Amino acid sequence: MDWGLGHATRCIPLIRALNNAGYKVFIATDGPQQTLLQQEFPDHTFIKLPGYRVRYSRTKGWLPFKIMQQLPALLRIVQWEHRWLEEVIEQYGIDMVISDNRYGLWSKQCPSVFITHQLNIKALPVLEPIIRWLHYRFINRFTTCWVPDQEQAGGLAGTLSHPSTPPSIPISYLGLLSRFEQSDHTDEQTITILLSGPEPQRTILEEKIVSQLPTLQQPVLLVRGLPVSTSTIPVPSHVKVVNHLSATDLQAQLLKSKLVIARSGYSSLMDFSRLRCKTVLIPTPGQTEQEYLAKRCAEKGYAMYADQSKLNLKDVVIKADQQHAVFPSFQFFEEADLQRLMTTASIKASS
Repeated sequence: MDWGLGHATRCIPLIRALNNAGYKVFIATDGPQQTLLQQEFPDHTFIKLPGYRVRYSRTKGWLPFKIMQQLPALLRIVQWEHRWLEEVIEQYGIDMVISDNRYGLWSKQCPSVFITHQLNIKALPVLEPIIRWLHYRFINRFTTCWVPDQEQAGGLAGTLSHPSTPPSIPISYLGLLSRFEQSDHTDEQTITILLSGPEPQRTILEEKIVSQLPTLQQPVLLVRGLPVSTSTIPVPSHVKVVNHLSATDLQAQLLKSKLVIARSGYSSLMDFSRLRCKTVLIPTPGQTEQEYLAKRCAEKGYAMYADQSKLNLKDVVIKADQQHAVFPSFQFFEEADLQRLMTTASIKASS
């Protein structure tokens, strides 16, 4: 899925596990997601699969209407990608399909897995039952659903991944997914700011942050979240800007950061949890999932919360120095879990 880079990054540990178990993996994607995954898996076969290309509104209140306006086009893409998959299965001899939030990538020709942490989609209370019905209608076409969270104690995603009424297909909690390995932090004083997500909100936050960078005294690294871009932006001398970092370089950077400022996308939260980063979360305005996750993390004491519309970078850094917020130890996906998950996908297919 192409809503930001998180859907691609969280597939990295799964692809590694499949490789190490002897499976031949084809990766279907395009755009920035393909660029990122090609850096991690340069020897793999990539199949071009256009993304949904959803556009966000510039204002929080208009986001639901902006999404609804694009819904007919999205449904057409889902129908198209299902037909596309049937041809790809025959062309490449695919034995199993793993779809990260791509609703049309199911098939009766072979087992198909749907990956999502968002079984329960947050919306206006009057709309949630309708959205859940449509959401489950698509999910139930798959063989099974893998949820990247732990089953116990609400996990990281809370009610998003632990709905009161689940889909009718088998559900397996595979543990949190992170491309990073747990390691120790250094004592450096760098602040790392990570930008991500769909436009125009990525650029809106970037412009707001860049305008406030002169108020900070500490060294700052700004990662723009643009893996295919070569553009540059002017910043103060104590700020370094990169468009993108590889997984190895980003892990090293996060481990030497005294503070991380980022969106509250779920894949980012799993990475921050893995590395036990001290984090300030700025949810994308109007994106109910990110708003819920950021507020839940703040209430649980895992991270701090900041509203984009009221963002004061200097105050955020001062408050972060005064607070202690840390992610707890969650259950993460390990390669040893793969065989159990593969069994869940094949049981229904053979029944």
